[in-house]
Amino acid sequence: MSEKQRALRKLIEAPEILVMPGVFDGYSARIVERAGFAVGSISGAGISESHMGWADRGVMALHDNVNACRDIVNCTELMLLADGDTGYGNAVNVHFTVRAFEQAGVCGVMIEDQVWPKRCGHMKGKEVIGFDEAVGKIAAAADARRDPDFIIKARTDAAGPLGVDEAIRRLNAYADAGADVLFADALLTREDIARVAGSVGKPLFVNMGLGIRSRPTTPLIAPKDLQAMGVAAVVYPRLLSASALRGMLNAMDVFCREVVEQNGTPDRPDLLVAFDELNALTGMGHLDELEARYAVRTPPESGSGAAG
Repeated sequence: MSEKQRALRKLIEAPEILVMPGVFDGYSARIVERAGFAVGSISGAGISESHMGWADRGVMALHDNVNACRDIVNCTELMLLADGDTGYGNAVNVHFTVRAFEQAGVCGVMIEDQVWPKRCGHMKGKEVIGFDEAVGKIAAAADARRDPDFIIKARTDAAGPLGVDEAIRRLNAYADAGADVLFADALLTREDIARVAGSVGKPLFVNMGLGIRSRPTTPLIAPKDLQAMGVAAVVYPRLLSASALRGMLNAMDVFCREVVEQNGTPDRPDLLVAFDELNALTGMGHLDELEARYAVRTPPESGSGAAG
């Protein structure tokens, strides 16, 4: 795994900004890989919403998250960063959280400084733990990794409740504690993003929260403009999860109207992926190859099957 982790570090440290679509399941990971991206960011919110059916409010537990990430790792060659929420407890829990994600095969994990149960960074009511406790959790995360190339991404949600100055103070302390990359969630202006990027000593990630319209959120900024502001990587965590949900809602609306209400039998290629395309995306060719190489085809046994 070190080879992938070292490759990811080079991409993060390169002058060119790293663009990372969010993934949350096998479909989304394969789509991102097919589109030519080398890196994906696993969305904890996306896993909670799609796998469990619950909003990103701390319902998901460690093993729910790790098991979903392991499944994603096993179906793609993407370099993946996971979302470890708050580490599911104190610094001791963070130690085991990092070990679990490393064993799952991701290239790194993000740990944040919210109180538990956490909530999506763009929801109201966020609170963060104390400064010293937060720094200790990042130190525990950095020390827990068996492979020194495993990436620790430290996130602070302090900008909202405590201000941008405190977010910068925390990020620099997290860097000193061993974090490799940094992320201040829910920065609300271009000026704040540029200020944080210019004030921290490790690569800064920024999220672009597509589809958030009901409350103030991070402004949508083009990747090259973020690069010029000093940002190392930009993540689009909701791009595929929100578009998948919109597609399912549209398809169900058509089904209810044209099949249930109107007693029809429509086939809507504008709404539905063709069966062959679905199979091609999900590795049918590879499965056929494995079957041809290894499977032994024997004729079914004949006879009455009755015991003597």
